Amino acid sequence: MCSSISSYTMKTLVLLFILIGLSNSRIYSASIYGYPGSFNVLDYGAAADGITDDSQALLNTWNDACSSSAGYPQVIIPPNMIFLLSPMTLIGPCNSQNIYFVVSGSLVSPSSPSVWTGQDSSQWLAFRNVSGLVVGGSGTIDGQGKEWWDQSCRYHPELDGCTRLAPTALKFIFCSQSSISNMYFANSAQTHILIERCNGFNVNNVMIQSPGNSPNTDGIHIQASQNVAITNSKISSGDDCISIGDYSSNVQIYNIQCGPGHGISIGSLGKGGHSAQVSNIHVNNVFFYGTTNGARIKTWQVGRGFVRDVTFENLQFNSVKNPIIIDQHYCDVRGACKETGTGVQISNVVYQNIYGTSITDIAINLNCSMSVPCTDITMQLIQLTPATPGKQVKAYCKNANGQEYGIEPGPCLSGV
Repeated sequence: MCSSISSYTMKTLVLLFILIGLSNSRIYSASIYGYPGSFNVLDYGAAADGITDDSQALLNTWNDACSSSAGYPQVIIPPNMIFLLSPMTLIGPCNSQNIYFVVSGSLVSPSSPSVWTGQDSSQWLAFRNVSGLVVGGSGTIDGQGKEWWDQSCRYHPELDGCTRLAPTALKFIFCSQSSISNMYFANSAQTHILIERCNGFNVNNVMIQSPGNSPNTDGIHIQASQNVAITNSKISSGDDCISIGDYSSNVQIYNIQCGPGHGISIGSLGKGGHSAQVSNIHVNNVFFYGTTNGARIKTWQVGRGFVRDVTFENLQFNSVKNPIIIDQHYCDVRGACKETGTGVQISNVVYQNIYGTSITDIAINLNCSMSVPCTDITMQLIQLTPATPGKQVKAYCKNANGQEYGIEPGPCLSGV
């Protein structure tokens, strides 16, 4: 039986996150009592009325905190106030080993897409090149995405000038040894949190909420990042609760509630013939409610590279459409992509201790490539039943090799 990350590594990660949490508590408490390294956005002219643009005030606050020689500088967004912010990027590196961004109030996006005219429409708020960043404070980040959704090409392809790209609420780019915790996210125009090209990042105790029919509103997307942990969080969205993109490794996902949404997905990978490299992914203790997918791996046939050393365990499904799915034939238009001789190699994937209900008749669907089949798949202690009494569920495996024990429905894999 494989283990995605060694026991020693896991214990080290857990200890690190406990220490970060204790440090966070000390700093947040200090801010209440006027810690001398505090930089309050109100002191820099923020109106905090939800109408006036407070972007410049926040930028000036950040610049002073980032350049401060204080041991633990902190940007303070005070409670019971609303701060309207235009698209902006907060840039490091900063002078201190850690910088704290304490959000106790509400950060609100402009509601009109016209604000982004001439700007990068893929982002609203971003941190870039910051090491030791700690974001938290029980506040709210509201993307006010409805006007973006109403002109989305996904749901309104006939609309002249429909939108394919909309702002991510919060991006972390090149932010190492950093974290975000105890935050509430609502109604991002597109993805809520993006972790891109980061090494050492922890997301803990966040709540993400957007309508199940909101287009492309992934909860958290991880891209080209290593040593990431997402824990103790609740995600409701119109796309993947959590998605893992190319060149990501050593990812721990633990104790998550997902739904509505599209499940937890690795991919899609390999679009346009790109080479994928994803490894050491561990998804543990997740409850899926009413999602379109559960544990999913999706790759394009034209892709190359690999997905390997993945574990999905201790999962519960309640009325999920595709509880367990591998799709190596992922395509923009279902069935429109022809079979190719290439593919992303999927190997050493473990599914164990999984139970719940499926609303479709195929509860286990491993649709692997003829040219690059799935290998070393292990399934054990799986019990999936129909959500509607009296119906039946089945398993479908194509070009999937491995071993299975105690599976219902099954058997499925080749080489048992």
